[in-house]
Amino acid sequence: MSKVKIGLVQMSCTNDKQANLQKATEKIREAAAKGAQIVCLQELFTSLYFCDVEDYEHFKLAEPIPGPSTDVLSQLAASLQIVIIASLFEKRAQGIYHNTTAVLDADGTYLGKYRKMHIPDDPAYYEKFYFTPGDLGYKIFKTRYANFGVLICWDQWYPEAARITSLMGAEILFYPTAIGWATAQDEATNTEQFNAWQTIQRSHAVANGVHVVSVNRVGLEQEGLMKFWGGSFIANPFGSVIYQASHDKEEVVVQEIDTAKTDSYRTHWPFMRDRRIDSYLPITKRYIDE
Repeated sequence: MSKVKIGLVQMSCTNDKQANLQKATEKIREAAAKGAQIVCLQELFTSLYFCDVEDYEHFKLAEPIPGPSTDVLSQLAASLQIVIIASLFEKRAQGIYHNTTAVLDADGTYLGKYRKMHIPDDPAYYEKFYFTPGDLGYKIFKTRYANFGVLICWDQWYPEAARITSLMGAEILFYPTAIGWATAQDEATNTEQFNAWQTIQRSHAVANGVHVVSVNRVGLEQEGLMKFWGGSFIANPFGSVIYQASHDKEEVVVQEIDTAKTDSYRTHWPFMRDRRIDSYLPITKRYIDE
């Protein structure tokens, strides 16, 4: 099918993992009641965004994938006949942890996972302390309703990731994310940062001729020092924002998209046709010194 109803769950979280999971399941049910066929949750939705500090206690939040959370979501997906995209803190083995998104098909089948490839290390985003870079490569998931790719937060800034995932046959790019503003920051900088964040993702939609769905969290965290800016949105293959959520409210939104539009966009604006793949080998270098 080409017309697919996409559900976005933008929510706030607490330090109670089970309460967050329960809240997410309730909001997934709400999205399904509104007709959603694919529901995407935000990055690391079962906890507060814990990477603001380097604290060994936070490793206790991790779990295997598949594991307890995917078991709950698998049953939910099957009962509601929906696809669920769930971003979780994965414990792969002792001392090896990943920032990972699992995909559950509409019959409850666990289709697999994508491990975040690009790991940031910035003030209040100390992810390199917790996460081993992904080693599964870029992936697409062939679900009942659409074939899509999943990338995670910091992956948003890398056109290479979007391009490769699109070349693998993704009809939609999903980005579970967790990004916010320092509450001490001025409004002009806030606006500039949000615009940059949204613009780079809209550009992935244009360059690849696919819909982009980005799902962020909301609310004050880090003892009020960080305001996660929400702003979850869907962009069509021309980069137009067809829905954008608020910056400060929880939202459950369902939006219908038509993946068949990709062919029209790619034939009228044939960026994919005109790619000079014979000239791109230098992109594999860290920096071109000469």
